[in-house]
Amino acid sequence: MNFEVTPGMRRLGSTVLGMEAIVAALVTPVAIRVSGVQPWLAVTVGIGLAVLCVVAAGLLKRPYGYVVGSVVHVLAICTGFVVPTMFFLGTIFAALWITAILVARRVEGATSR
Repeated sequence: MNFEVTPGMRRLGSTVLGMEAIVAALVTPVAIRVSGVQPWLAVTVGIGLAVLCVVAAGLLKRPYGYVVGSVVHVLAICTGFVVPTMFFLGTIFAALWITAILVARRVEGATSR
């Protein structure tokens, strides 16, 4: 299977990961105040996930960056065990991630003909 990274995939993928990094960072105060999670756990999970999003966005020049990005989305969904709303938000971002990859490949495939 040939997985060619296109500029559109990098742009859309990094946009999704960037927005997810913001949401992941904002999970930290919500987890502490609303869910009553210990601050060390909330910071580790929220800020850790935000940093992983930024790292994954930086790796999107290579095909393995999309594997890392997909793992980040699975971890975002798993963050729902700390803040239950993240089950929903993680699923939304995973759907946006898949859509970004598929749409960018389709659009760039159509324009290259």
